[in-house]
Amino acid sequence: MTGHEVVPHGSHWGAFEAVVRDGRLESTRPPADDPSPTPIVDGIAGAVTSDARIRTPVVRRGWLEHGPGATSRRRGADEFVAVSWDRALDLVAGELDRVRRDHGNAAIFGGSYGWSSAGRFHHAKTQLARLLNLLGGFTGQISNYSFAAADAVLPHVLGDPRPGGGHVTSWDVLADHTRLWVAFGGLPAKNTQVEGGGTLRHGYEGNLRAVRRAGARFVTVSPVRDDAPSYLDSQWVPVRPGTDTALMLGIAFALVEAGRHDEDFLRRYCTGWERVRDYLLGATDGTPKSPDWAAGICGVPEPTIRALADTMARHRTMLSATWSLQRADHGEQPYWMLITLAAMLGQIGLPGGGFGFAYGCEDGIGNTRYPFAAPELPRGVNPVTTAIPVARISDMLLHPGEPYEFAGRTRTYPDVRLVYWAGGNPFHHHQDLNRLVEAWRRPETVVVNEIWWTATARRADIVLPATSTLERNDIAASSRDAHLVAMKRAIAPLHQARHDHEIFAGIAERLGVGTAFTEGRDELGWLRRLYDDFRARAARHVDPLPEFDAFWSAGRVRVWPGGRTVLLGDFRADPDAHPLRTPSGRIELFSEVVAGFGYAETPGHAVWVPPREWRESRRYPLHLLSNQPATRLHSQLDMAGVSAESKIDGREPCRLNPRDAHARGIAPGDTVRIYNDRGACLAGAVLDDALMPGVVQLSTGAWFAPADPALAGSLDLHGNPNVLTPDRGTSRLGQGPSAHSALVEVERVCGSAPPADAFRPPEIWAQ
Repeated sequence: MTGHEVVPHGSHWGAFEAVVRDGRLESTRPPADDPSPTPIVDGIAGAVTSDARIRTPVVRRGWLEHGPGATSRRRGADEFVAVSWDRALDLVAGELDRVRRDHGNAAIFGGSYGWSSAGRFHHAKTQLARLLNLLGGFTGQISNYSFAAADAVLPHVLGDPRPGGGHVTSWDVLADHTRLWVAFGGLPAKNTQVEGGGTLRHGYEGNLRAVRRAGARFVTVSPVRDDAPSYLDSQWVPVRPGTDTALMLGIAFALVEAGRHDEDFLRRYCTGWERVRDYLLGATDGTPKSPDWAAGICGVPEPTIRALADTMARHRTMLSATWSLQRADHGEQPYWMLITLAAMLGQIGLPGGGFGFAYGCEDGIGNTRYPFAAPELPRGVNPVTTAIPVARISDMLLHPGEPYEFAGRTRTYPDVRLVYWAGGNPFHHHQDLNRLVEAWRRPETVVVNEIWWTATARRADIVLPATSTLERNDIAASSRDAHLVAMKRAIAPLHQARHDHEIFAGIAERLGVGTAFTEGRDELGWLRRLYDDFRARAARHVDPLPEFDAFWSAGRVRVWPGGRTVLLGDFRADPDAHPLRTPSGRIELFSEVVAGFGYAETPGHAVWVPPREWRESRRYPLHLLSNQPATRLHSQLDMAGVSAESKIDGREPCRLNPRDAHARGIAPGDTVRIYNDRGACLAGAVLDDALMPGVVQLSTGAWFAPADPALAGSLDLHGNPNVLTPDRGTSRLGQGPSAHSALVEVERVCGSAPPADAFRPPEIWAQ
């Protein structure tokens, strides 16, 4: 490319335009017709051209000199040796072949995560799965870090996991009918800067404002006041972290006590109400779940609990919960209890009433999905059945061959010898990173495809430099967004980077499945195939979409006109004609199936079970909230744009209530040490009364930067909260991450502290 060009593209942060001059990327900017663009887009150009880019294939020196597994404790601290692409691909192919031949395909862990690109073709997780399936399969992952506990429990309650992922009542229905919205965990607008497959126009703010203008009143139940945007004028009900289930039980008790619950709905549309009622009233355990009982646990005054029950019963009420509520010990319980409370109000299936999960978690949630699959690269079938719950990586690596319980079954962890990671950063997503450091030393070989020198790339044996989205062509698509967006290549690949598809095609060729992997198509050939398949599916539901060439030339195409959705509306209208996919066909407030698993922590209906870490303690008196950041997506773009600008002396900002800060002699801008028995990190102090006392908030995503990379337990210099969070499953039912059940202490750091240096590339030797 020469001269000045503006190239349309797409990302998780929405559609944008790349400004290119003489083949060099100058800047990135949102399109003019996005009503609520995110400033995160401005940092894309800085990230693409960052010094943190991986420039050449490299191999860890100890692995290269001594072979697989011999020096694995040096991962993260060893030097790297630059090698040619041919040498690197030969080594990777040889390792894949050795491990599957000597140990079986279950010994290959195909780790990845789905946020590497909004593009549906260059989607690293899918590309990796396609290759490994052609080679005989691999150990994969079940569910996701976002809502794994919900995925496990909702099929037993509703017969369907999809409401946990954002299948909810649509915005237009909410604006017309909702008059009270009680949001457990809030409606955090910062999270709606992103959408999994991208979005053309961010609509969350406009949709939420429309509900407010129509007359709805909002209540935010959260330890953090600004978990709801200020334009909602929401009533803030501060609640102790991890106690939402107890609060809901107190509200439920008040409804029964006042005779305000809907017995007719509970008997016609639900099963198990009698068991729940006995638990509420204390008949089963001797403890009535009264508002006074709940107040002592959750910190919400008894009169407030009773007032919430009264106002919920008097209005068309939407009850919502964020994904964050179920990322905690016993995270299945608040979702089960929210459904129970909505059933007691009798408004499930009515327009504007009932319940909804994940409003405010991504931009498209609340939009009506189109009823056909978005474009996706076929990945084939994985014949290996040893997949683990997504957040049990360290357990798998540390305890090969040992049994564990999950979703009513006893399974066995596979003996993984090779980890192949592409398109993700487990040293961001995972909890208790010091434990992961130790677990990461167990495999014989770790291979990583990556764009930047993340903590995961630094701890690999073979690192293959991948292109960013601006260096390739793709299609951005989300079934919650009305448009497909052409992601046109803006610049040539930088340094020696290659597309993930090209990398995997080279490995496939070496292992005899090259033609099966590529099917003889190049990049544009695959995009045409994916679009044509999508167009054929869509033709059964909408007017014909334009041919691929017309779409590609226009840069976007409108797919779906939208529509009104009422969650469980058909079921409400006729539960016999539209039964749920539960054993009873009804909402199972009590599940015989779950009760039959024999798990004490999930006895068959929603219950209050205290988190293993909660309330104040002498050693660690503060609750840690490791929420999603406002300045990036997970750990992406941490080195550029608004994320880099938000740092305090190069460290992640940490919010404290002024009362807690003053008690510790902490002033704004101070470097603080946050610690517990699992680890410690440094951060920059921000004082803010938007947090209730006793709570400290440190967003996820700051790149893990231990002072001594060779030492598990070393002080993280950059402010990654996952050195502090517990690595344990939510329960045996869900085995989801329980990051929000963490207690910490904070202290002021006296004197100077070492720089974070999180983005400086490692030492690389010439071959």
